[in-house]
Amino acid sequence: VQLQASGGGLVQAGGSLRLSCAASGRAFSSYGAGWFRQAPGKEREFVAAISWNNGPTNYPDSVKGRFTISRDNAKNTVYLQMNSLKFEDTAVYYCAARQSPWLTSFPGDYDYWGQGTQVTVSS
Repeated sequence: VQLQASGGGLVQAGGSLRLSCAASGRAFSSYGAGWFRQAPGKEREFVAAISWNNGPTNYPDSVKGRFTISRDNAKNTVYLQMNSLKFEDTAVYYCAARQSPWLTSFPGDYDYWGQGTQVTVSS
């Protein structure tokens, strides 16, 4: 499975962005998926996760109520809708997938990673 993240950019605080993660391979529809981010000098941080069937999702408190993860298995794509963006959301965002169908917040549980897309929020 190969993952290609896109949709990052520069946005003012309070604005919105939608990230996309396009996957190759028919098996992707049975995989759990997630988004992580990494700011300069910081460790990779969990942002959102979703199970294979667009069912259960999970978010850390830092983005809960502002970010929404979803997927369209017919298009082999996972999305991250980000609203009410804050300066501290600035980071490189990575999508990830795991062969298990269930969600997890641990980066070590993911088998495949995209290349990352830069999100910059100006204050």
